[in-house]
Amino acid sequence: MQAPTLPSKTTGKPAASRQRTPFKRTIWQEIMASGWSYLYIAPMVILILAFTIYPTIASLGYTFYQWNGIGDPSDFVGFDNFIRVMHDSVFWGAFLHTLTYTVVLVPIQLALALMLALVLNNPKLKFSTFYRSVYFIPAVTSAAVIGIVVQLIVSNFGDSINKVLMTLHLTHDQIDFLGDPRFALGIIIVVGIWNTLGYNLVYFLAGLQTIPTEMYEAATIDGANSFGRFAYITVPMLRAVGLIILILAILGSLQIFDLVMVMTDGGPFNATEVVNTYIFHQAFGGSARAGVQPNIGFASAASFFYGLILMVFSAFQLLIVRYVRQQRDLVS
Repeated sequence: MQAPTLPSKTTGKPAASRQRTPFKRTIWQEIMASGWSYLYIAPMVILILAFTIYPTIASLGYTFYQWNGIGDPSDFVGFDNFIRVMHDSVFWGAFLHTLTYTVVLVPIQLALALMLALVLNNPKLKFSTFYRSVYFIPAVTSAAVIGIVVQLIVSNFGDSINKVLMTLHLTHDQIDFLGDPRFALGIIIVVGIWNTLGYNLVYFLAGLQTIPTEMYEAATIDGANSFGRFAYITVPMLRAVGLIILILAILGSLQIFDLVMVMTDGGPFNATEVVNTYIFHQAFGGSARAGVQPNIGFASAASFFYGLILMVFSAFQLLIVRYVRQQRDLVS
């Protein structure tokens, strides 16, 4: 027989019925309780503040000056730099090249990454770890190094490639691959697809490994073929992960810089000029841009203006993610 609960001396109510007030720690106590965690991330936070946050805030003040980077800025121009950027045809041409790079690269790269991930995720495939490493090596290799190597290959073996193309009757004239405005951007896109394919491959592999194998086994027992399992299991289960991969791929491709800078420097005749190389040339000039004088203020304005465009893209993508999640919650 269970003993009766004794009433409390202070309230007259059973002690078991009293609710204990949870102890609330202050913010400082929370920080002290997780002190080692904050200590571990402190170097990263300090570096971000010193080399990302502070330069970004500091450069905002330069947007209102005409300044070549020497001495202190004194030629105040107000919002003229932003107005010049919005009316500069070269900037919008660079933006169009960046958009073309993104629109062509992202769907092709994601399709290839998904197909390779499906193959490499097969448990029956031997040496799958080796193949994954091979495909991921370009992603961890410097884009500048890859650009230099490709430039050397095209320079040294361009004549041989032209002979093969002419023998196959694919072309009748010699092609200057990186010196012809018709082909330069296309070659950069091909190299870009190969360079960053490994990242999306790993992301898709991680997403595929979250799908329970029991679902595929049950679908196979029910008579579903490979296409049916892909269409009705893989695609729906990868929808949320795939949307995040798509957003990361778009934002990454919109920030293309290294390959273009090393391979063509924005040429020939601005045919491969992208926004980031445009900003670099406006800030530092250079022999490749005759007549362009260094103007840190104008380059900062172009950078902030492009940042606003990227923020609009990001906000639009976040709305899409929110909509997809709401639809998924309604279905579930």
